[in-house]
Amino acid sequence: MLELKGVTAHYGKSRVLQGVDLEVRDGESVALLGRNGVGKTTTLRAIMRLTPPSGGEIAFNGARLSQMQAYRIAALGIGYVPQGRHIFPRLTVLENLCIGLAKPPAAAELEHIYARFPVLRERMQQLGGTLSGGEQQQLAIARCLVTRPRLLLLDEPTEGIMPILVNTLRKEIKAINQTGVSILLVEQNVRTALELCTRVYFMEKGRISFECAAAEAKADPGLVHRYLGVAHG
Repeated sequence: MLELKGVTAHYGKSRVLQGVDLEVRDGESVALLGRNGVGKTTTLRAIMRLTPPSGGEIAFNGARLSQMQAYRIAALGIGYVPQGRHIFPRLTVLENLCIGLAKPPAAAELEHIYARFPVLRERMQQLGGTLSGGEQQQLAIARCLVTRPRLLLLDEPTEGIMPILVNTLRKEIKAINQTGVSILLVEQNVRTALELCTRVYFMEKGRISFECAAAEAKADPGLVHRYLGVAHG
């Protein structure tokens, strides 16, 4: 489905991605883990061409993304939920959901969104900026799901979320994946990443250092500590 081969990217003269190789297969949920500043967010931005790659190849279902404009990539069926959510605080929940659509959806077209995130139905006419952090994250994910993507890129979805709500969000992301939507997840919460994903890539200094099944990482705390400097449990 998604394949990166030797992808490089720069910020000015600084080379952030050093030749990233990774793959997300159809229906799969994959975690991209690493310490702060190693290039995880830049990898997601490179896929969407928000930080255009300076080398390598990115393909999605056979289409080469390397030279496409960002809006065309989204139209192929890739949804991107950036770190920090980036909702529009002065627009209502409903208006946020409709951003990027060619025309306002019929009420029935939003039913699958409200069924998954009932709080958004309750807050439909509320300004996005007045929602709690957890509700804003639900809105950011829902805004992508409106377009019915085949692949969802999630950058730190549990960041800044109250612990009591993290488990709810975790269940919703798993349920989205179970509908057939592939997921590439960047997440500092190692437990969340290992529970949601079946495969894990560990990133160091702008390149993939190690790949394994999530079950292997769960069973070997030393492996996680080696690449992330943290324990999990």
